[in-house]
Amino acid sequence: MSQIKTLNPALIGIATQTTYLPTHSRPDEDHFTFAYTITISNAGDVSVQLLSRYWEITDADGNVQEVRGEGVVGEQPVIRPGRYFRYTSGASLPTPVGFMRGEYTMILHDDDRVADPSEQLAFEVDIPAFTLHTPTSLN
Repeated sequence: MSQIKTLNPALIGIATQTTYLPTHSRPDEDHFTFAYTITISNAGDVSVQLLSRYWEITDADGNVQEVRGEGVVGEQPVIRPGRYFRYTSGASLPTPVGFMRGEYTMILHDDDRVADPSEQLAFEVDIPAFTLHTPTSLN
C-alpha cells in the first residue's frame, strides 16, 4: 500500500533581495531597472518541483503588469527537503519606486521517478510583496 505524500505550503519559504541597476537604467527616459534575487527553501520532508510563476509588478502610478510563465530563469527546479533554490532575475519600471508580488505553482516530487505534472495536485505558494526602489527614492 502506498503512502500519500503531503506538504504544508507554509513549509516553503520565500526570501527576497533587490538591487537597483543604475547602469541599466535611464531615469531621464523614465526607465528604472532592478535585479531581484529569490531564495526558495523547503522546510518540509518531501521534495517539491516549481512548475510556473505569476507576478504582479506595480509601479508608483498604480499601473500593473502581469507576468506568467513556466519555471524560473529557464528551469523548473526540484527542491529537496532541507535544501533551497536561489535565482536572480530582473524587472523594469517607468517610476523609481514600485513593488512585486506573486505566486509559484508547485507539485510534490517523487525522488524515485521523474515527476509527471499531470499526475500531481498542484499547489500555490505566495510570494509576499517586496519593494523595488532607487537608493534615494524612499528617503
